[in-house]
Amino acid sequence: MKILVTGTAGFIGFFVATRLLEDNHEVVGIDCVNDYYDPRLKYARLREAGINPDLIDYDKYVLSAKYPKYRFIKLDLEDESALMRLFEKENFDKVCHLAARVGVRYSISNPKLYVNSNIVGFANLLEGCRCHGVKHLIYASSSSVYGANEKTPYSEDDRVDNPVSLYAVTKRTNELMADVYAKLHGISATGLRFFTVYGPWGRPDMAPFLFAKAILTGKPIKVFNNGNLSRDFTYINDIVEGLTRIINHHPKSPGNQIYNIGFSHPVSLMEFIEVLEEIIGEKAKKEFLPMQPGDVYQTYADISKLNRDFGYKPSTSLKEGVTQFIQWYLSSKNLLR
Repeated sequence: MKILVTGTAGFIGFFVATRLLEDNHEVVGIDCVNDYYDPRLKYARLREAGINPDLIDYDKYVLSAKYPKYRFIKLDLEDESALMRLFEKENFDKVCHLAARVGVRYSISNPKLYVNSNIVGFANLLEGCRCHGVKHLIYASSSSVYGANEKTPYSEDDRVDNPVSLYAVTKRTNELMADVYAKLHGISATGLRFFTVYGPWGRPDMAPFLFAKAILTGKPIKVFNNGNLSRDFTYINDIVEGLTRIINHHPKSPGNQIYNIGFSHPVSLMEFIEVLEEIIGEKAKKEFLPMQPGDVYQTYADISKLNRDFGYKPSTSLKEGVTQFIQWYLSSKNLLR
C-alpha cells in the first residue's frame, strides 16, 4: 500500500513510518517540523530514518538513504493548496494522521496555534481524503478528551463533553469532524485515543524525559498535585503494534470508529519516579507543586474494544520500557541529554 503518514518527524509518527517501511509499504511522510520543542530531536529522528536534514526544503521531496520506499516532504497541513497537490499526485491508499500541536498546558496560552493546526489542518486532510478516494483514514485522538471524568477505566462509551484544556477540545472536534465526513461522504475513519506514550526518541516535554534529565543533572523534578496523579503509561512498541494492525485492516463499510489505545494499568506518579530512580541509580530531588490548569488526576484505558476487534494486547512492563528509554537517553542518539 501507499500510505501518507503525517508527523513523521514526531515521536509516534517516526516509529509508525519505520514499521510500515519494514513491512514493505510505500510511505510518504510529511511534517512541518515546528519548534514546540527542540527541532534538533525531530531532525535526528528523520536522520535515523535515512532522511538528510540538509536536503529538506519546503514542499520538496527528500528520498531516504535507508528505506527505498520512503519519501519525506516538509509541509504544513494548514497549507491547503500544497496538501491538495500532494493528494492529487500520489493517489494514497490510506492516511495515518499523527501530526498535531501537542501539549495540554501550552494550548492554554497559545489557543490559535492549536485551532489552526489541529482543526483547520485536520479539515484540509479530510478534504484530501474525500476528494481523492482514500480508502481509510487513521487519526490520532487523545485520552485528554475524557477530561474530568471520574469513572475509570475510561471507556469509548463514556461522555466526553467535559474537557479541561483546549488541546482536548481540538481532539474531540477531530472525532466529530470524522463522524460527519463518514456520514456525508462515505469515508472510513478510525480514531485512536492515545494514553501517555513513552519510550526511546520520546518528547522532551513529557515526564520521562524531564524527570530523567533532572535526576541525571542533580536538579529537582516538578511533582504536580503533590504526586497524587496516575497515568496509563504505554510503551511505544505496543502503540505501534496496535496502529499497524489497524492500518493493515480494510473496513468493510464507511464509518468512524473510536478506540482507546493504552496499557490499561495506571501507575502513580510516585511509583513512576521510583522506577526511574532504580534504573538510573540515583535519587530524585523533588519539588512538590499544586495541580496545574488543564491537567487531569488520572488516565486509565479500557482497551477491551481494541482487543476484541484487533487482538491488541500490550506487553511491555513499565520497568522494561523505562529501561529501554534510559538506554536511549544516555546514548549518542539523544542530542538533548
